[in-house]
Amino acid sequence: ALPGALRAAPATSAAAPPRPGEPFPLDFAPHFGMFARVAGGDLVSQLEWAHDQGFRSWEDNRMATRPVEEQERIAKAMERLGMRMGVFVANFGTAFAEQSFSSGKEETRESFLADLGQAVEVAKRVNARWMTIVLGTEDPRLAPGFQDAHAIDMLRRGAEVFEPHGLVMVMEPLNFRDHPRLFVRRCDHAYALCKAADSPAVKILFDIYHQAITEGNLIPNIDACWDEIAYFQIGDNPGRKEPGTGGVHYGNVFRHIEDKGFPGVLGMEHGNSRGGAEGDRAVVEAYRL
Repeated sequence: ALPGALRAAPATSAAAPPRPGEPFPLDFAPHFGMFARVAGGDLVSQLEWAHDQGFRSWEDNRMATRPVEEQERIAKAMERLGMRMGVFVANFGTAFAEQSFSSGKEETRESFLADLGQAVEVAKRVNARWMTIVLGTEDPRLAPGFQDAHAIDMLRRGAEVFEPHGLVMVMEPLNFRDHPRLFVRRCDHAYALCKAADSPAVKILFDIYHQAITEGNLIPNIDACWDEIAYFQIGDNPGRKEPGTGGVHYGNVFRHIEDKGFPGVLGMEHGNSRGGAEGDRAVVEAYRL
């Protein structure tokens, strides 16, 4: 059972929680493996089971690395089910690379642009719009302003790849505990880089788990970054499991995001706190706040 404090703060104050099978008030997106104990190992079976529970979106960090035939099979099933594709990681080559954005190295710039070119093809295949990017590590030999200038240049170059296709790279700040030395950790930093890039193809992925660790102050920070946020991800802290297993008051956070009229996807980028089929079902119930 969820804590009483969570149950006392439903995701929407205007309506009762959705009944099993009804779509959720917000567009939550599970990922492959989250429901494998109850739905089985087949990827399409997992999509179908999730759809039956009320989920209408899906995300898959590994989509770009899957065989083309598997991508096409997933996309066909999602189209049949009326589900939209959330994020996949666009820049595996430079995401966690040493100083990939901060130092302005030509080789990492070319690697990044090549990754984005491949991501465009995957996005067309699976009907995706948003792709995650991570901006590598900081460069301790350069002043912050120079690092920002290099990152802005790369983001603008990447935007030139994505803009003609109506695609969006969502920049994800990651927390200092799990990912030390990364260049972008704070939401205000990501916000400043988005403003400088000045493109509809460069936005923020606000991961509530990471920001709960790095900064807290979640609702005010969401408001401050609102016009540059294109995607959310979810995980409670500590543990990075489903809502209700840590200290984040997700009932209030979800209600705030819904009240602001967020039209996008909220990816469930976390593990299951319990094993087996019952643990899979418990994840679904955690979202019926």
